[in-house]
Amino acid sequence: MITTTIFPGRYVQGAGAINILEEELSRFGERAFVVIDDFVDKNVLGDGFFGTFTKVRVNKQIFGGECSDEEIERLSGLAEGETDVVVGIGGGKTLDTAKAVAYKLKKPAVIIPTIASTDAPCSALSVIYTPSGEFKRYLFLPKNPDVVLVDTKIVAKAPARFLVAGMGDALATWFEAESCKQKHAPNMTGRIGSMTAYTLARLCYETLLEYGALAKRSVEEKSVTPALERIVEANTLLSGLGFESGGLAAAHAIHNGLTVLENTHEYLHGEKVAIGVLASLFLTDKPRKMIEEVYSFCEEVGLPTTLAEIGLDDVSDEDLMKVAEKACDKNETIHNEPRPVTPEDVFFALKTADRYGKMRKNLT
Repeated sequence: MITTTIFPGRYVQGAGAINILEEELSRFGERAFVVIDDFVDKNVLGDGFFGTFTKVRVNKQIFGGECSDEEIERLSGLAEGETDVVVGIGGGKTLDTAKAVAYKLKKPAVIIPTIASTDAPCSALSVIYTPSGEFKRYLFLPKNPDVVLVDTKIVAKAPARFLVAGMGDALATWFEAESCKQKHAPNMTGRIGSMTAYTLARLCYETLLEYGALAKRSVEEKSVTPALERIVEANTLLSGLGFESGGLAAAHAIHNGLTVLENTHEYLHGEKVAIGVLASLFLTDKPRKMIEEVYSFCEEVGLPTTLAEIGLDDVSDEDLMKVAEKACDKNETIHNEPRPVTPEDVFFALKTADRYGKMRKNLT
């Protein structure tokens, strides 16, 4: 049996890490094409940030807001012929777009997440959406980013909701990797995961339970602490390595299903993944002790545990079945679960997870 594990070329994390960005970029050349979130450009880095560079010339472009084929094409046209390295700065969709542009231009990719809200930064994967925000497909890239640089001082200044959403995304990592391990299902390379990948996925879960609440308190105080450093690494590196080299299963497929309902679009990726995790606990017949552990964690850090918390307070059975059918698309990762899964199974799991969350909140 051949196993395959993939990693970013270099992972840099710490308070003030953004100050060595030019040093990292200069290893690839003198011309950088920067795709940056508008808010980050104006309010986090500031207009003068790139003006301090002396070794690297920067062509800066503002991200259009959706990681779509249309946006990738637009940006690629603006960069073509004048680029040594592509840089993405911002949230998950900005970074996925930058990775796709780098792939299209056949250039190195340097990724700088300014929030720790997803495990997208380290992966050789871009999630492509329609211009209106519905999940479209996964774009599998031939290699991981050449550099991932995370400045935890910047992360600490972002709203706590983003860090918590990252914990929701990371929460899926071990459960999905474990399902793939049991079934001998492929990871994102198309091959079986390694002992390293499955072990890192488990470490991700353990780190969340131990340090998640402490890290949230740190961000609420805009403070960099060891707990925050651990959770940023779990959300970004451990979850990234764990999902990509361990594999995906039900939780992310259910997330993708949820995107068919417009009311969910204003909620963050990790918030919807958390609902996918909770539904997967019932779908895969996890023991009650584990179900209690996961719900307690979600409640402690502020992740959603009911459908109402992702905009579906009055969702109809008909719409929920649309979610379930999308989650069970023939190309979806839900089929990496050890047992066969049908749309009806997902429908029932979502209903049960929602009811259990309401019961714990004393809403029923």
